[in-house]
Amino acid sequence: MAYHIEANGLSKTYRIPVREAGLRSAFGSLFRPQFNEVKAVDEVSFAIERGEMVGFIGPNGAGKTTTLKMLSGLLYPTSGSATAAGFTPWQRKPQYLKKISMLMGNRSQMQWNNTVYDTMHIFKEIYGVPTADFKRHLAELGDMFDVGKLMQKRARNLSLGERSKCEFIVTLLHKPEILYLDEPTLGMDVTMQLRLRQYMKEYNQKFGTTVILTSHYMSDITSLCSRVMLINGGHLVYDGKLSSLTDKITPYRIIKLTLEEENPPLSPESLQIDGIPAEWIENSGNEHTLRVKKEDVVRASGMLMSRYILIDFGIADPPIESVIDTIYAEGITV
Repeated sequence: MAYHIEANGLSKTYRIPVREAGLRSAFGSLFRPQFNEVKAVDEVSFAIERGEMVGFIGPNGAGKTTTLKMLSGLLYPTSGSATAAGFTPWQRKPQYLKKISMLMGNRSQMQWNNTVYDTMHIFKEIYGVPTADFKRHLAELGDMFDVGKLMQKRARNLSLGERSKCEFIVTLLHKPEILYLDEPTLGMDVTMQLRLRQYMKEYNQKFGTTVILTSHYMSDITSLCSRVMLINGGHLVYDGKLSSLTDKITPYRIIKLTLEEENPPLSPESLQIDGIPAEWIENSGNEHTLRVKKEDVVRASGMLMSRYILIDFGIADPPIESVIDTIYAEGITV
């Protein structure tokens, strides 16, 4: 099978100049510079089919952005190989660059002193977008993200949230077939984040666009990506279904219940006295949160229902954030 994006042993090592403090060390470094080698990405391999939306997650400095920069052609790898849409990315052939788009939420691709509309028009010319398509697509995206009033503003006068919306529109103007999105919702309010996620779902279904998405907002990942790749310390530690992470890492489930007013008190002591195999985590009024081992969920649920009058009862996986925290904190390989 010809994958849309494929990486084999992709690595990137940086040489970082180092020296001790002081004038003597500064002078000596001019003649005998010393370097540390830092592996930002270390032997990363994966394959992505056309139309997949893949979450690429990890802590700061894990290697996410470096990997995306190599795939987009902004960086040469130290070793390894990759193909995307049939091209070697770092050869930066114009045919490849017209097929991709990269959005970095903490970097601006807009012309600082130009108006938003002028910047959009520059990108139209760069990518050779026909005028009719440009006008239609810009109108559609402008209405979706409510940027009509921003078109005559200079990019330097935009707020972070306004800039994020405009950057996203620039990214999609030429309808790329591969999207590298690095923190695309940075600075957006909750309402706009929801709009962007919904639009991305529809865009992916309509055009079959392949997407690699990094985000510190786990809602972006969970709402858009059924597959995730976890990177830590430059190593790919997990590549698979998002739904499988919890089963692999956390041996417990979360029970949330709301009690009627007339009930025996629910507390760590009462759980222990009644022999209910659950750990009491917190409560807010009559609402309680418990943690239960997976193998004890059925038994604990039955005992709770028989001993308490319940208004509401639910069982859920632990938040994905806590699962990922466990992986990074404990160095677990999944």
